[in-house]
Amino acid sequence: MEHSASSVKDQWNEWSETWYRVKRTENVIAALIRQPESAFHPATFELIKQAMPDLRGKRICVPSSGDNHAVFAFHLLGARVTSCDISENQIANSRKIADEHGWDIEFVLEDTMKLSGIASGAYDFVYTSNGVHVWISDLAGMYRNVHRILKDGGSYVMFDIHPFMRPFGGNEGGVLEVVKPYHLTGPFEEVPRYLWRVQDIANSMLNGGLRIARMEEMYAADATFWIDDEDETPRTQQELDDLCDWQLNPKAAIPQWLSMLATK
Repeated sequence: MEHSASSVKDQWNEWSETWYRVKRTENVIAALIRQPESAFHPATFELIKQAMPDLRGKRICVPSSGDNHAVFAFHLLGARVTSCDISENQIANSRKIADEHGWDIEFVLEDTMKLSGIASGAYDFVYTSNGVHVWISDLAGMYRNVHRILKDGGSYVMFDIHPFMRPFGGNEGGVLEVVKPYHLTGPFEEVPRYLWRVQDIANSMLNGGLRIARMEEMYAADATFWIDDEDETPRTQQELDDLCDWQLNPKAAIPQWLSMLATK
């Protein structure tokens, strides 16, 4: 597990400059400032509001903070936010944006599976966003520590790719391509990635001491879900609509996102 975390850290330190330019442009940050809740899928934001109707003054921790859009959004909505990530470069690039805007956000270099520098019982709310679980080799450790850093009565919300998407590849000719059985979770690739099932995530939460309060299985908010970030090909409105039509794009029939609310 130590080797796995180290290789993930090295990978994200290498990727960070490209990620920074693509994900955190001036236009992206300006849009986030105008509408902080746009950092969240609408159904996920409803779970957040259910857990914390008023975010002002609440202490929030965001492990594996990545692009930090959720971190920035929580700050703009009035919370006191701690951003944790295993990558020094991701933290540095995100701190730069916060400093440029005068945002008082705490940035901490931390492994989500340990959170060893984060005090127990310190947070009202913990949030993990899309792309976290695939890098986690120790789900049990992650959720024990999410539970540990929450105050009694605190809440946790996760948002990530729905595991039902994982067995399928492309949609060539409108036919689903099965690339792996659902039960095979990894590790895959040289830098280990894990394709956890719904039961793996839910059972790790429960075994870590969290109580699952609600689950939402969602479709993509718009067609951009189906378009790679590096694909700059202009699309007509009809082409975008077709991507969301399950009869033309079979993967659109499967829920694309999973969100869960749990409490301590």
